[in-house]
Amino acid sequence: MPGFGNFDRRTALRGGAAAAASVALTSALAGTSSAQPVASGSSSIVAGYRELQTGINRPSAERTAALANLDRVAKAYHDSMTVGDGPLWKDLPLGPGSDFTTSMYARLRAIAVNWGTPGGALAGDPAVLARLKGALELLYTSDQYSEKTAEIGNWYTYEIGIPLYLLHILATVADELTQDELAKYLKPVLKFSGNPNLRTNNPSVVETGANRADKSTISIVSGAMLGDAERIKRGVAAFTDVEGGGAASVIAKLHRAAGDGFHTDGSFLQHDSVPYPGHYGIILLTAVASAIHVTKGTAFELPADVRDAAYALVADTFAPFVYAGALMEPVRGRFLSRQGESAHDIGHQLTGAVVLLARSASGKRKEELGGLAAKWITEDTFAPYLKIPDPERFAPGPDLVGIPGIEFAQELLATKVRATPTVATHRVFGQQDRMVHITEGWSASLGVASTRIARYESINSMNLHGWYVGDGSLYLFLPKAKGHFTDAYWPTVDPLLLPGTTTKSGPTPKLESVPLTGKDHCGGVRWDARHGAYALDFVSQDGTLAAKKSWFFTPSGVVCLGAGITDSSGERIRTTIENRNLGENGTGVLLADGHLVGGSESLRRKRWLHLERVGGYVLLDDAEVTALREDRTGTWRDIDKGANTKGTTVPYTRRYQKLVIEHGEKPSNATYAYAVLPTASVVQTIASAWSWRVRSNTATVQAVRLWDATLLANFFAAGSVDEVSVSGPASVALGRTGNGWQLAVSDPTQRQEVVRVTVRRKTFEVPVKDTFGATQTVRI
Repeated sequence: MPGFGNFDRRTALRGGAAAAASVALTSALAGTSSAQPVASGSSSIVAGYRELQTGINRPSAERTAALANLDRVAKAYHDSMTVGDGPLWKDLPLGPGSDFTTSMYARLRAIAVNWGTPGGALAGDPAVLARLKGALELLYTSDQYSEKTAEIGNWYTYEIGIPLYLLHILATVADELTQDELAKYLKPVLKFSGNPNLRTNNPSVVETGANRADKSTISIVSGAMLGDAERIKRGVAAFTDVEGGGAASVIAKLHRAAGDGFHTDGSFLQHDSVPYPGHYGIILLTAVASAIHVTKGTAFELPADVRDAAYALVADTFAPFVYAGALMEPVRGRFLSRQGESAHDIGHQLTGAVVLLARSASGKRKEELGGLAAKWITEDTFAPYLKIPDPERFAPGPDLVGIPGIEFAQELLATKVRATPTVATHRVFGQQDRMVHITEGWSASLGVASTRIARYESINSMNLHGWYVGDGSLYLFLPKAKGHFTDAYWPTVDPLLLPGTTTKSGPTPKLESVPLTGKDHCGGVRWDARHGAYALDFVSQDGTLAAKKSWFFTPSGVVCLGAGITDSSGERIRTTIENRNLGENGTGVLLADGHLVGGSESLRRKRWLHLERVGGYVLLDDAEVTALREDRTGTWRDIDKGANTKGTTVPYTRRYQKLVIEHGEKPSNATYAYAVLPTASVVQTIASAWSWRVRSNTATVQAVRLWDATLLANFFAAGSVDEVSVSGPASVALGRTGNGWQLAVSDPTQRQEVVRVTVRRKTFEVPVKDTFGATQTVRI
């Protein structure tokens, strides 16, 4: 599959520094020995790219604090570096196909950026510059990265990973290098990223998505350094795939399920079947934002329609999945296992890209982009955007990093831009099998899978505990737990008991790269901004466990129904209501029908539960629930052993509150029914019984009736509930609006042409062909 790269551009260093806003390349370009003519605008492009590394020298207390931390890291790298015949650092050995080459260039980048920073610990030091030059020469002449180097291992390292860090370094010190030196160090970049449209090690692969965007930027910046106008133009054209007739344009909208890139319903996928607004989409957006920034005002400026399309992507694709400045887990793929890329890390990168886009936008687009960035900066109190205690954590990047991110954001905030308010939203992204439910107080999303979308992604020794993240996981985002998933959640949580999943107690399945399921029923219906239904025809990866699962979303909470739960493995089957990270030595009173629950307890015939600072849970049947509070210890290395991404072996311990429904061994058509009420008080939890009624919970149809008589129903086959009958699988909502009765219908299988719905003996034929799970409405 295209784009499987294990290089983490945010793990080795995300430090930045402030320096002069421009680089005088004119003298370096003069006297060039290259046959290429000097391209008008080249120096401006390189100056703009340097600005993304070193900032605009805008003074502030936050910049000063961030620079002090960058000083510490850069100086440590410099002081421990030996420039001679051997490796630059003892822990990063030289050699063909080294897994450590990327980290070598990342450390050199830290030193280079700090060297170019007024006030930095290494600023302007000629001895430091000499050692930087010596290090670049060593890596080149030793063929660690030169035109003689062979691609060994991951293609991404050679074609994208190293070139980006090398360009960061060269842009920072370019006016101290001759054109011959620049040309020499760029020879491997021309070899490995010569054509931004194609994969160098396999030219039959056309680059798509984030990989294409990165290569386009590499082409533009390296072309500018060489004064090569044609290379710059080719990089600009590659964004929209001019050479391929637009087929692989990074901003084109695909009208189909799955497939790399953006989709017409706002989805974004990479690796064909993995929802990735929370990583690759942001990498792509960052590359486009960077290209817009560096080419602005030059003869190579990205076309207006490309810029406008990039601006529009922010609100459509990314913003729905941001909570308190962090990206939601269901759209982060394997990257949720990376210690250096928490939900807040990647959230800061998105904010940085949006701030940069806002600098080049105008009018309403500028207001929209600035408002979203201001919202995320204001709401992120867990990892404040303007404070970077460690350049390796919570720093916007990878191009727009550290200090530039702070400076650009403060420049924006100084305009008194109005932060975008939170508005209730319920959206179904059928082309990536994802949904999001946003209220003014809390938000939710689901991790699900189908024949179209993978259960999880586990490649390059990453996401090693990801077995069940796509098996119906219900992710809740709460105002009093903004760091819930960032705070060592993934290395310490019990991965067999993720909230919302129905799983076995036995051995975990074998990890696969991007496993799909054998069921195509995965999707839901939107009733309005505050209500919707979602359904999953679930089968375990080994095929022994099956269940029909539904989630009904309301302003006060989520009603969760399960039916047809059947297993032949002989293992204990459990459905997890909650598995909440309470933090290190965390506390929080758990009540069951008003009684205090201790460490481990079996709860029978309880009607409601309440967890302090989290919310309430209503048990809608006679389930046997196990409550367990436990401390769990793990390391990031347990879940990510990637060559360039591996986590540390430092143990983390976090306290968890589990609430688990026991189905026993070999259940047949077992069920569950409960409601999750985020942020609810005890009184609100008890009173919620009046908010809905369960009308059906079978393997054919699961349905609830809301307080205002609106019916939300998921049909897994032809069937009936109350006054509604359907001809086949469908998600249906029926109720009154300001204009009378309305019917909303979707096809979660994405395989039917028409769904026939009968309401009060009147039948409506609802066309659903090529709607890819989108909601269709009918006035009745």
